Amino acid sequence: MTKRKGKPVSFDTMVKLFMHNYNLPTKRDIERLNNRLDRLEKMIRALPTRGRRPVGKGDDVSPASATEIVLDLIKTSQNGIAIAQIREQTGFDDKKLRNIIYRLNQMGKIVRVNRGSYKASA
Repeated sequence: MTKRKGKPVSFDTMVKLFMHNYNLPTKRDIERLNNRLDRLEKMIRALPTRGRRPVGKGDDVSPASATEIVLDLIKTSQNGIAIAQIREQTGFDDKKLRNIIYRLNQMGKIVRVNRGSYKASA
């Protein structure tokens, strides 16, 4: 007697099994992702925009940026000013001062006199 085989497997079942085993997204999965993306985009559009405040140079009482404060201190010293003095006068931490000094140096607004001491470029 011959062994009787089970039910024949349809092509659709084989495709579903293949997709499941290899974690391939289905059309429904992609539609769900698109719907989630649409909802997220709507939420982002609904958030109020945060623009930068313009820095006033007149009678406005708008606070100066940290970079401007440090640059003003450096400009007021004739022979250069040390980072320790800047830290003492501004109260900024070391990391913030290093970043500001690096940025000002890259922009060419200050020059290094010696280690840890800077002055405004001419």
